[in-house]
Amino acid sequence: MSDINSRGYANADALVSTDWVAKHANDDGVRIVESNEDPLLYPSGHIPGAVEIDWAADLNDPLRRDYLDRDGFASLMSSKGISNDTTVVLYGDRSNWWACYALWIFQLFGHTNAKIMDGGRLKWEAEGRELTREAPDVASASYNAPERDDSVVRAFRDDVMAHIDISGQMIDVRSPEEYRGERLHMPDYPNEGALRGGHIPGAANVPWASAANEDGTFKDASALRGIYEGNAGLDSDDDVIVYCRIGERSSHTWFVLTNLLGYGNVKNYDGSWTEWGNSVGLPIEK
Repeated sequence: MSDINSRGYANADALVSTDWVAKHANDDGVRIVESNEDPLLYPSGHIPGAVEIDWAADLNDPLRRDYLDRDGFASLMSSKGISNDTTVVLYGDRSNWWACYALWIFQLFGHTNAKIMDGGRLKWEAEGRELTREAPDVASASYNAPERDDSVVRAFRDDVMAHIDISGQMIDVRSPEEYRGERLHMPDYPNEGALRGGHIPGAANVPWASAANEDGTFKDASALRGIYEGNAGLDSDDDVIVYCRIGERSSHTWFVLTNLLGYGNVKNYDGSWTEWGNSVGLPIEK
């Protein structure tokens, strides 16, 4: 894949290459973070110096279906050696779904100095780069977190219902089988998670993987515009809501639209199909 700065992104600084990580992983003021779906991946081997953030155990409230609060986020950042001015570089499996998901949650607390390692674990391993099973010993940092602000990048069920009423642009990033209501989860996964299959009325289906190359890197801006604007009919001035099953795949598309294409108003509906497909009285299409 071409150099990141040559791909025409609106915010090329949102990505770093595997070369950059190999050179800067141990720099003062930089913290490499791995976040995966599978909790066994990090202990089986990770980038030297990288800490782990578990999407389920670390980022979610233990009792409510919600994310951690301000104190919880501050404590998490402190324990990972991250201060307010630390540059955080995230990577993970599944072409960086979970890295994008973590980065999206970072935005809820205003930590905008966060980047994605282009290609994630897939590219790092394919290049034969060093992995270690040794977790780094990091010193606690001081972190001052603001109150979480969900208003800018997060959509709730009522927001989606209002979006339907105005025929707003909405992207369902799941597989075509899920979109058509033939499955309730991705192929090769247990077919569970909701009572009904289908999609939210008016949503276009643009699977998240459309934005990725075979090596896990992101396609260039021209190709992405062809996918989201040429095929799906989006415009950079549109208010857009993206969703999947629980919000992780759609955070990948949120990252593409906001950081790589420069869309100014994109929200991730993290309740997604698990909430919508289980809710009484909500409309669906197949």
